[in-house]
Amino acid sequence: MSRFLTILLAALLTIPALATDEASERTALRDSILSLVSGATVSQHEVPLSRFGARGDSLTDCHRAFQRAMRYACKHGGARIVLTPGVWLCRGPIHLVDNVTIDIREGATLKFVADPVAYLPMVETSWEGTFLWNYSPFIYGRGLCNVAIIGRGTIDGDAAQTFATWNELQQADQQQSRDQNHQGLPVAERRFGQGHYLRPQLVQLYDCRAVTIADVMIRRAPFWCLHLLRSENIRLEGIRYDAKLVNNDGIDIESSRNVLIEDIHFDNGDDNIAIKSGRDNDGWNLSGPSANILIRRCHFKGLHAVVIGSEMSGGVENVVVEQCDYAGYCKRGIFVKTNPDRGGFVRRIYINKVKFGEVLDLFYVTSMYAGQGLSNNHYSAVEDIHVDQLSARQVNGTALVLQGTEARPLRAISFRRVTADAVAHGLSFENTEPVLLQDCHLGERVGVPSQVSAADKIFEQNNK
Repeated sequence: MSRFLTILLAALLTIPALATDEASERTALRDSILSLVSGATVSQHEVPLSRFGARGDSLTDCHRAFQRAMRYACKHGGARIVLTPGVWLCRGPIHLVDNVTIDIREGATLKFVADPVAYLPMVETSWEGTFLWNYSPFIYGRGLCNVAIIGRGTIDGDAAQTFATWNELQQADQQQSRDQNHQGLPVAERRFGQGHYLRPQLVQLYDCRAVTIADVMIRRAPFWCLHLLRSENIRLEGIRYDAKLVNNDGIDIESSRNVLIEDIHFDNGDDNIAIKSGRDNDGWNLSGPSANILIRRCHFKGLHAVVIGSEMSGGVENVVVEQCDYAGYCKRGIFVKTNPDRGGFVRRIYINKVKFGEVLDLFYVTSMYAGQGLSNNHYSAVEDIHVDQLSARQVNGTALVLQGTEARPLRAISFRRVTADAVAHGLSFENTEPVLLQDCHLGERVGVPSQVSAADKIFEQNNK
């Protein structure tokens, strides 16, 4: 047997083994993540918010009542603050404490008054991957343990007429924050807030441990809906969205680890789930990687379903997305985006049994996002991405896109059983190491070839 045939035979025999290894690695990673996530221990000490002077009459400002409730929880080692059916108006932020649960019962709405002045004084936070001081998120916690937001009620940011209009005004502050990031200006000197236009998040938990957010409906956030920053042991489940204001990402996981996201119904004005780890210098120096994230049984609708980046300078690793489907249109299904400004890494990403309806692009990885940073040399290492049973009914753009760089080609990427019923373009790969494609059908599936007919023979003879 020739040396070429020997190598070819060895390669063919290796493919089934590789598929088995990737499936077992994915299963082992999923089970490991599940073993690391418990979420919060929800307090059983129930206290109605009305006990602290609040009324769910849509008129009474409950902000001071929440402050009193948090002081009560501190004094008693925790509490479950209950909002019964009604509209509970809050003009100002809720700053959580250890061992507290906000229980928003079905029929109850926690509705914020989105007056910017009410969200001062500033707090230390992060904005698009850069640490700074800014308006307080509407619900904020830092350095806490055992915090939960639960119940079948609604959190309404009501930000359409105020913060949502700032998107057109934010560019100068956005650039200033990025310049301060690149210059390494101390975070304490990065002051925004009043007179500036960086919108706060609806919910931000920063440096927190043991977090549960479950079942609530989220509407009209001022910016990102749920931002988990440098936190760990996070359980997000059963959440529902009707959040279509500008940049209303559903869930932003940033420099956080040991995260379970399951049974979420998305309907968002931006990304459904975005996994991040800080921008540029702050990502390298102040953040850490996002790691050990399991996303399962979610229903996607919005801009993009699952995004990694573009603020991912601290790295992203060990992500499993499985058994998810769609509730409507998504521009892109799975989207990994970085550029030579970022550095960092994306590795060990597993996609399994995920279905979409109509998309522009089904699976897209780019190391040249927005054409930024092309003169820099902070190339990202993107590797070990494995896709099995990913499908779409209709792809209006390109089904599979891989864009590496000459300096850092994409490597160790496999696609198995990827299907698209109707597709404008099948695939576009550049600057990659060899990519495995197995049992993929991009466009109409080709059946058994027909036999040569008499008409075929006549055509062949006439065209010799």
